[in-house]
Amino acid sequence: MADTLESTKSESIMQFSIFVENKVGRLNQLIRMLASLNIHVMALSTQDTTDSSIIRVIIDDPDKTRQHLNLNAFAFCEVETTCVEMSQDLSLIDILTTLANAEINISYVYPFLYRPNGQSALAFNLDDHSLAKRVLSARGMKVLTQKDLSR
Repeated sequence: MADTLESTKSESIMQFSIFVENKVGRLNQLIRMLASLNIHVMALSTQDTTDSSIIRVIIDDPDKTRQHLNLNAFAFCEVETTCVEMSQDLSLIDILTTLANAEINISYVYPFLYRPNGQSALAFNLDDHSLAKRVLSARGMKVLTQKDLSR
């Protein structure tokens, strides 16, 4: 059982929340640094305040990202994210209804910029990722893992 739980955790998609000064060019600097390391930003969301910003990213190489954020003195944290692939037959309403019926609260959601197989996807921050993955999968929805994003 512990092996299964550990395996599931290692396949989870982690979102990096990177804390930066709210000033011109800071997002560009971060994205250029990642690109120079051949790290691809798959999904992106920003939130700003007067003095600082939170840049949320989902990337294709979490280990390398973690290492270089530390080396370049970026303050960041990681949180598990539930990512759902969108298809022709799946609507946003289907996903939201499934989560609401399971009484899972959504803190925020944002779209992917790019996926290796060309499908759209959404990243969700939820109050219960484990339950969400079970109920979404049970309804035939594809819940992505890090393996789906890695190149």
